[in-house]
Amino acid sequence: MTTYQIQCHLKYKVVQPTEFIFMLQAAHHSDQKILEEQLSFNLPVAWHEFQDAQHQNRHVRLQVEPCETFELNYTATVVRHPSLSLELQQGLKEVAIPELPDEVLPYLLASRYCNSDLLLEMAKRSFGWMTPGYTRVKAIEQWIYNNIFYVSGSSDQFTTATDVLVHRAGVCRDFAHLGIALCRALGIPARMVVGYVEIEKFLPDFHAIFEAYLDGGWVQFDPTRLAPVENLIRIGTGVDAGDVAFSTYYGEVELLKIQPLIQT
Repeated sequence: MTTYQIQCHLKYKVVQPTEFIFMLQAAHHSDQKILEEQLSFNLPVAWHEFQDAQHQNRHVRLQVEPCETFELNYTATVVRHPSLSLELQQGLKEVAIPELPDEVLPYLLASRYCNSDLLLEMAKRSFGWMTPGYTRVKAIEQWIYNNIFYVSGSSDQFTTATDVLVHRAGVCRDFAHLGIALCRALGIPARMVVGYVEIEKFLPDFHAIFEAYLDGGWVQFDPTRLAPVENLIRIGTGVDAGDVAFSTYYGEVELLKIQPLIQT
């Protein structure tokens, strides 16, 4: 087990009364245990926490009046539990669709960013001949790593998995979307995970990976290879990036600073 210290700082200019929904707290999940945490603001605001029904992601909701500076600070100490050994992972098998639990079925469907319905033929040609299981999903991860360039600023909030495939460039969420879409095109349930992880030579930011449902459990994969998946502290899980935005707001604001830090 490894213990991580998290420090996340966000700063906004708020132009008009704005309703914020933040998702930046460490998740209550079997992968990890929160030892302590604290959430604070530079202004007196009334806030409350809630969890969404599908993914149990933790959200903080509040309203802020116009101001030059609104700041949020989140600190936490979290223990990350060990993942399955590589030897055990390599033996994991895919689960036939009739045997999937009901709650896993939504992760087979095409979604806003993971348009797997447009990748059926490509996925079949490239990976359909492989033995189903962990090694096939690992091959998808390797293919993305080999063929998609990590280029900051190369995508935006509208970029889909097929866009990434065409342009051969993206950032972590784009790599994850493509991995998810290819898995779903092969009948493998897959979903997005976002969290805190330390990445050398990059400015601090949240990180996105994907996980596939194999042998009755979720297994994590990161096509960017920027950090070991076992080092990631989960914030949220979703069908795609639309479910895991760190900040959603209704009003006019300007993001002045984002600094999610994690260290052992």
